[in-house]
Amino acid sequence: MGILFLIGLPITIGPQKTLLFFARRQKLRGTAAFSIGILLILLRWPLPGFLIELYGIMVLFGDFLNTMLGFASGIPILGPYIARVLDALGARREGNLPV
Repeated sequence: MGILFLIGLPITIGPQKTLLFFARRQKLRGTAAFSIGILLILLRWPLPGFLIELYGIMVLFGDFLNTMLGFASGIPILGPYIARVLDALGARREGNLPV
């Protein structure tokens, strides 16, 4: 998953923006964890590598998680169920988009 992500992100937003995203000071811990996770997977340590990579993804994209969940709550058939779970967890905030 990580390698496909690293290939797809520069194709989607461009190589320069990808490097700027991963090299930001606030994202260095996430970038390091993500890279170490991929390295561990390639060195045949899949479970620790996956867990460390997952931590890196959460650090890198944790700010965007609320936006993704808000978008998912608007999906036609599953959206009302997702919105109900988000309301029960208190995780749904309207109008807080990072743009």
